[in-house]
Amino acid sequence: MKRLLCLLLLLFTSFTFARAQTVSRLHGTVRDERNQPLPGVNVFVPGTFDGAATDSLGAFRFETSQTGAATLQLSLLGFQTLTVPLSLPAGPEPLRLVLRTDHHQLGGVTITAGAFEASDEKRSAVLRPLDIVTTAGALGDVAGALNTLPGTTRVGDEGKLFVRGGAAGETKTYLDGLPVQTPYGGTVPSVPARGRFSPFLFKGTVFSTGGYSAEYGQALSAVVLLNTTDLAPETQTGVSLMSVGGSLSRVQRWERTSLAVTADYTNLQPYYGLVPQSFGWQQAPQALGSSVSLRHRTGQAGMLKLYGVWQQQRLALRQPDATLTTEQTVGLRNGNGYLNASFRSPLRRGWSLNTGAALTRDDNQVRPDDARLRELEESAVARLVLTNDSAGSRWSLKLGTELLAQHYRRTYQSAAGAPAWQAGRFREQRAATFAEADINLTDRVVARVGGRAEYSRVLGEWNAAPRLALAWQAGAYGTVSGAYGLFYQTPANDLLRVSRQLRFERARHALLSYQYSHDNRTLRLEAYHKTYRHLTVFDASQPLNPQAYQSTGTGYARGLDVYWRDRKTLKNTDYWVSYGLLDTRRQARQDPVLAVPTFAARHNLSLVGKYWIARAHTQVGFTASYGSPRRYHNPAQPGYNQGRLPSYQDVSLNVSYLTRLRGQYTIVYASVSNVLGRNNVYGYRYATQPATDGTLGRTAVTPAAPRMLFLGVFISINKNKPADLNSAPE
Repeated sequence: MKRLLCLLLLLFTSFTFARAQTVSRLHGTVRDERNQPLPGVNVFVPGTFDGAATDSLGAFRFETSQTGAATLQLSLLGFQTLTVPLSLPAGPEPLRLVLRTDHHQLGGVTITAGAFEASDEKRSAVLRPLDIVTTAGALGDVAGALNTLPGTTRVGDEGKLFVRGGAAGETKTYLDGLPVQTPYGGTVPSVPARGRFSPFLFKGTVFSTGGYSAEYGQALSAVVLLNTTDLAPETQTGVSLMSVGGSLSRVQRWERTSLAVTADYTNLQPYYGLVPQSFGWQQAPQALGSSVSLRHRTGQAGMLKLYGVWQQQRLALRQPDATLTTEQTVGLRNGNGYLNASFRSPLRRGWSLNTGAALTRDDNQVRPDDARLRELEESAVARLVLTNDSAGSRWSLKLGTELLAQHYRRTYQSAAGAPAWQAGRFREQRAATFAEADINLTDRVVARVGGRAEYSRVLGEWNAAPRLALAWQAGAYGTVSGAYGLFYQTPANDLLRVSRQLRFERARHALLSYQYSHDNRTLRLEAYHKTYRHLTVFDASQPLNPQAYQSTGTGYARGLDVYWRDRKTLKNTDYWVSYGLLDTRRQARQDPVLAVPTFAARHNLSLVGKYWIARAHTQVGFTASYGSPRRYHNPAQPGYNQGRLPSYQDVSLNVSYLTRLRGQYTIVYASVSNVLGRNNVYGYRYATQPATDGTLGRTAVTPAAPRMLFLGVFISINKNKPADLNSAPE
């Protein structure tokens, strides 16, 4: 639950940083080199959420609380980004600004196939970091918010991202271009996991549901690209008091450097003492964590970033044993340390450098009754990318390499103090290289051609993955995109620890999409077809026999995703609707035949809405979600994965009240999930042996409680005097 700290951080970013000073009104027009008005230009003050998009006449108007020397930034696909120095508060005269055509951006065409990009600075953005914490039901978790987008299936007992018929492990997370080995916290069966990173870290999030760049690999289904913020906007202190714990944060800003330190503690025991739980908790989930983030600007365009985080989790609960007649205590202790360093800088003749390295240590200890099971993973990854994107050029080139060293081991003890025996270990050294070029074929057509090659020492083989994408600008506000490519991934750790005589798992993606974005409205349609080869399968009756593992699994996933977002039609209202249709079959892991995976739902629908009440200084939000019945395997009936769960239904609400406490901005936040008390069932656990009457007993896998209520008070302490509370957040 510690990710709820991001409610403090990101809500302050939206409600306070940009509203905490004297209000200055900026207005003007934006035109092109032919003196034609440019609609849809993103005009904003960097480091804040103050900004607006130009209307059909190229006009804009917004307020900012920044004072002194500042900059105004303008961006529009197909045009060079413009930065204008300002002295705030500004005078009453309108600004008359001109954007110049940028051939590198390929005539305003961008390849959108498979990608949902959430950047504050791009016109095609469909999900901003602020959306993550104000989405009801997400509880500030990145995966929780992304699960409201098309292409995903909500799997309540997992809490992870399941994309287009792929398992959770087939979606890879990248932080500042570096792959993250353990993006989720530790967990045990029936207890959903949460992401490790606060959305406050990121200035933009790209969720690519397929057909992604050759720059990224080791993901059969999707990638989540997290790009961290640069310099913090100002010095401030944050304090939060929550129904599940508390946190402290301190940000210090200098001219070219910023340093942020956080500490947070969560303990659900008091909450569970008030709200009845269906789980027999022996120790309610507890977590303690801290992080340090250092940013330093080197020159006008260079940036050095260091980020380190340490987290520790504990929990213990009673769960039915294999016979379902008695219970066993399952405990968890997880310790995770992560360090990420990145550096970017321009070079000469249009070249730029982006490089970095990351270290991870994840220690996961599970204790079923007296037994002890420990998984320890240590990894180091390094990356170097060279990009040539000279201004005015009609092409760009990206070259890069990535290296990984990984050590995994698993040990087992029958009881405390008993000898530990090795339950599997391996060492991996993986190298990858990639090249990719964007080529402007015409003013309305762009091609992206690339390839990625990888070598795995543990598998003893290499692969080559070609990637191709095309985009055509269909009218002033529409884009048609297509993508095709091969995507490879090494088998998961729990498979490699048993057998290394396996192959790279492979998926082939083919996508066709249309996106229309204008006047704060976005429509997106995408059809896709994905095929699998070389998936790892094994005999469920011999899970520890290496000879029972083979790379013969196959499968497919195909469907249609629909997304509509509207921030214009209803005043002070932002809403989106997403729908995904999925048809999938696969044979992987213990599947004896090709079958619908247990984590895939044929129909997934989400409706998310947010409304700002200016007079009450309050924002209310809701999320309504539906997932059609998923399959499960009933061993008492013939066939495989032939059972059908009840449909998934959830309606969640939240409210944020902005006020002042002793002159400091304060947010009172409340949220409740599943307000209607729907009895969602995530699956069934069957006994391993029949009862005396010959029937197999079973128990339903359900949430710990029908609803989750969260309350928090977040206080932002900074040197600036609060201003008007009546402005809606951008």
